[in-house]
Amino acid sequence: MNITLDTPDGRIGGWLARPDRPSTMGLVVLQEIFGVTAHIRDITDRYAGEGFIALAPALFDVVTPGVDLPYDGDGMQQGRTLIGELGFDRALRLVDAGARRLREEGATHVGVVGFCWGGTLALLANLRLGLPAVGYYGARNANFLDEPLRAPMLFHFGAEDASTPATDIERQRAAWPQAAFMVYPDAGHAFNRDCDPSHYHADAATLANAETLAFFREHLA
Repeated sequence: MNITLDTPDGRIGGWLARPDRPSTMGLVVLQEIFGVTAHIRDITDRYAGEGFIALAPALFDVVTPGVDLPYDGDGMQQGRTLIGELGFDRALRLVDAGARRLREEGATHVGVVGFCWGGTLALLANLRLGLPAVGYYGARNANFLDEPLRAPMLFHFGAEDASTPATDIERQRAAWPQAAFMVYPDAGHAFNRDCDPSHYHADAATLANAETLAFFREHLA
C-alpha cells in the first residue's frame, strides 16, 4: 500500500507490504533509476509474501515527486539526471528513515536489498549504516572499495553485464573477501527485471531470489 514516510529531507512516499503473519524481519527495497515502478512494488509484495515486512521508499520524491519512468532510453536518461540531483548521501538518509519505519512496524532486524543504482545504495547501507544487504548488479560499487563492510553482504552479478566487468567484480572480491558473490553465466544487467524481456534471465533471477531469501532468513532471524 502507498504510505508517507518522514525523513530528514522532508516527507516522501513509499510502498509498504506486510506479510500475512507477524514478522520481526524487515527489508528496505531500493529501486533502480526508474523510480518505484510497478515492478518494484511487485518485488516488494513478493518479499512480504515470503514473510518480510517490506518497504520501497520513493527516493526521488525529494527531487521530483511520483517518479515512475519507462524502461527505455528516455527513462534511463531522466533517471540518471535524478540520481545525480539526489546524490548518494541524501539517498542514504532516506534509506535510514525507511529502516526506522520498518522498526516502528515491528521489525527488530532490518536488511536492505537493491537493484542497479539501488544495488550500490544497498552496499552503502551496509558500509555506512551497518545493515545486512544484498546488491543486484550495482555498477557503482567500485567507487567505494576503500570502505569496510560492517554487516553480512551478498552480491549478484550477470557475467555478461558490461557495466560490471569481471575485473571490477574481482576488485570487489579482493576488497570484501568476507562477502558472498554470485555471478550468473549468460545473464546481463537487470536480469531480475521480469517485466522487461530484453533483460530478464529467468534462471538467474530464480536462483538469485532463492539465495537472497536464504541470506536474509539467516541474518535477520
